Amino acid sequence: MSEFTAMYFLWKREILRFIRARSRIVGSLAMPFFFLAILGSGLSGAFSSDATNGNYTSFIAPGIICMTLLFGSVFAGVTVIMDRKFGFLKETLIAPVNRTTIVLGKSIGGGTTAVIQALLLLIISLFMGVTFDLSPLTLAAAIFIMTITSMAFVALGIAIASCMEDMHGFQLVTNFLVMPMFFLSGGLFPLSNTPGYVQALSYLDPLTYAVEALRALFLHASVVPLETSVAVLVGFLAVCTLAAAWLFAKIEE
Repeated sequence: MSEFTAMYFLWKREILRFIRARSRIVGSLAMPFFFLAILGSGLSGAFSSDATNGNYTSFIAPGIICMTLLFGSVFAGVTVIMDRKFGFLKETLIAPVNRTTIVLGKSIGGGTTAVIQALLLLIISLFMGVTFDLSPLTLAAAIFIMTITSMAFVALGIAIASCMEDMHGFQLVTNFLVMPMFFLSGGLFPLSNTPGYVQALSYLDPLTYAVEALRALFLHASVVPLETSVAVLVGFLAVCTLAAAWLFAKIEE
């Protein structure tokens, strides 16, 4: 079996699992939708019009889209624990393919499902009054940003899951990780309005660069240059993939 064939079948497995679990699709969009609907209207007067370009709902929409990517991607790592529990992981590990290939296949598959969720939320947000630049070039660039972001966080989830055997423990660890990452990303508020120490923490948060990259593309307004955001996200993807491959390789057959 070639490496690319193995990645394809692992990607296909994640896609089929996602399509067949329709409740998962609805559930993954429910919380982001309510964040966008409730916070977009409820907090519209809490921030200055200059910082949010006069439309708070449009301002937070890239952040909510990134929240969808973050949650959908990191929790995709739980499939490693599920596969270990039901015996599929053992069959995967004895296959004549490199374990890095397995990590890449799972990352691409989980990243694809997260991007699908994000694009569905993007479509929903347009019906809620969000105004974005959606030219073909902008949309293609945004999908690229979503893809590298989601793959990076899937790899992070795989790295965490490779060190654990309990699904509940994985959820506790990831919840402790993803919520601070989301709230520090500036997805719900302008970073320019925050204290210096919050800004410092935000710039250490990789999700911040995904949010700012989408704002730069969709709103043409960002506190971080687009080139810097892309460079940070590509570097984060490389680090997470290498860490996931190293930790996954330590799993006993």
